[in-house]
Amino acid sequence: MRPRPLWTRPNASERNLERGDRSDIAAPAFIRFTRTEQIFFAKRLGMILRSGMPIMEGLSMLRDEANTRSSSYVFKSLMVCVSAGQPLSKGIETFEHLFGAFAVNIIRVGEASGTLHENLEYLADELKRHETLKKKVTGALIYPAVIVMATLGITIMLTVFIFPKIVPIFASVKATLPWSTRALMAISDFLATYGFWVLGNCIAIPIVIMVLVRHSSTVHLFLDRGLLRIPILGKVSQYYNLANISRTLALLLKSDVRIVQAIDLVAAATKNTVYKNELLAARERIIKGQNISAQFRLQPRLFPPLFAQMVTVGESTGNLSGTLAYLAAMYEEEINDLTKNLTTLLEPILMVVMGVIVGFIAISIVTPIYSITQNLTPH
Repeated sequence: MRPRPLWTRPNASERNLERGDRSDIAAPAFIRFTRTEQIFFAKRLGMILRSGMPIMEGLSMLRDEANTRSSSYVFKSLMVCVSAGQPLSKGIETFEHLFGAFAVNIIRVGEASGTLHENLEYLADELKRHETLKKKVTGALIYPAVIVMATLGITIMLTVFIFPKIVPIFASVKATLPWSTRALMAISDFLATYGFWVLGNCIAIPIVIMVLVRHSSTVHLFLDRGLLRIPILGKVSQYYNLANISRTLALLLKSDVRIVQAIDLVAAATKNTVYKNELLAARERIIKGQNISAQFRLQPRLFPPLFAQMVTVGESTGNLSGTLAYLAAMYEEEINDLTKNLTTLLEPILMVVMGVIVGFIAISIVTPIYSITQNLTPH
């Protein structure tokens, strides 16, 4: 017997609750529902529904525990929607810009199959894996970023603040300066004259790039393709996308979502436009009757041969979701190894670059001073 839907027509008390909630519900100026809050929402609500508690009581508990105006507003809005007889997925859909299409469809499938609590727990686990994966990749890039910023800081301090104080000494001596000193003097003069202009461009260019990426699919595709070709970082990006695609597609197929719809949802959730376009191309091939693995074989640089072979095995055995879950775990482990070794691989390169820059500045300053002192004759 199918389980009773969790959304039913409201009784009198629920209609009163709805009117009361609508009267005092006010949207914050900026609604922010973080990934951690989404994980908390899905996990707690799944546990509440598993215990047999009605969904309205569960949402009420979550609203009472809300720590921010945004989360309180989200929970109130969901309560209003459910009390009006709408499914939870309908309320989540109004916040699709926060949760994403993937979460909306996972919840919708759970409602249709009577396994909403399981799908909410699956969703919480999936969101947590994505967040953990993102933190690992971001954390691996912090050390190189700190080294680069330290190098730039030392270079600017020596070039703009210290070197100009020594230049008058060189000017007072009628001697030929080394090429490195002359080059550093030119750089110092340029930064002293156009320093604020350079700083303004360093701030403006990333902002312009972000705007272009948001509004221009061509620029977004160009940058995503370039990222995949960067040594080391490109491999991290590839594994990150493969892990997310595999994990998300496995969960959707396990929830009985049809393959074409599942690929649509995975493509919508994929940030890298190169992989997004390939997934959409795979969707078209599936509609024409081809296997999903056929598209992956055409792009060995994006989908390694092992990936395509495993997908072929999954299609042949009828266990594609299980195969994709295995691939997701494998690529997550590859990311773990890469991020652990990333600092070790980049540290010597960054230290050499930093040493060359600081050494060049030091030689440019010390060499003429040494030459001047050598030419001084004692009285």
